[in-house]
Amino acid sequence: MTQQIKSNLKEVEHGYTSLDIRYEEDMDLAWYFMHARPRPCFTFQLVSEIQHWFNGLEHKISNHEEYPDYVVMASEIPGVYNLGGDLELFIRLIRNGDRDGLMRYALACNDILFRNHTGHGGEITTIALVQGDTLGGGFEAAVSSHVVIAERGAKMGLPDILFNLFPGAGAYALLSRKVGAMAAERIILSGRLYTAEEMHELGIVDILVAEGEGRKAVYDYVKKENRLKNGYRAFRQAKRCSNPVTEEELVAAAKIWVDTAFRLSSRDLRMMERLVLRQSAKAS
Repeated sequence: MTQQIKSNLKEVEHGYTSLDIRYEEDMDLAWYFMHARPRPCFTFQLVSEIQHWFNGLEHKISNHEEYPDYVVMASEIPGVYNLGGDLELFIRLIRNGDRDGLMRYALACNDILFRNHTGHGGEITTIALVQGDTLGGGFEAAVSSHVVIAERGAKMGLPDILFNLFPGAGAYALLSRKVGAMAAERIILSGRLYTAEEMHELGIVDILVAEGEGRKAVYDYVKKENRLKNGYRAFRQAKRCSNPVTEEELVAAAKIWVDTAFRLSSRDLRMMERLVLRQSAKAS
């Protein structure tokens, strides 16, 4: 099955260094595969490339050009979806006193999360294919998708509280809408890692499949939604009429996150440095 899938993917060159874009025109499906370096996290380069590609999608929508009905966020790094924020960047900006730089980073992350969550104006179904560990901002990005498909064996969580911070890219906003405020607080304040199976039981992972079956599950879902696409899209629009996640909410949380980051102690920063080493080990 893997070879057949690969042969159907049409790769598009954009000059990106942290992102591969591939289309399957027969299914109106686009994939964007993350492969950030030196660590599989949301580097500023990766965030910028995703923003650039999103701009192109939305330009096509606004100009009534052809665009994919489905967009899938996935990873090219075996065993890792995305390990979250660029902790090395956080440490450097904090130690340099560059509050504006950290705020720019936070707002850029929130921008891609919001656009993914809203389906680029409601015209696209967004899917996260989680085939490995996803932490912090990586987990937030996955949950911002309309559909979360995860393979068994993947681990997910929000470890930010362990270094005296909190997830600032919309975790509470997204999780509280999806599974309720109490469950969202437990996940955020525990700092623990959950299995994909546990996340499925909680209702955060929508589709749980065996390891290696993730791409097939994407195709199966697209075929299912296509049969009832009008109803699915209208229902999502109706959901946003009731307690929607807003840009203003995300920006307000980002400001609190930046303020909190600049109150971190030397001990907290050393903990972050140890996590950077773990991130780097995942890339090797």
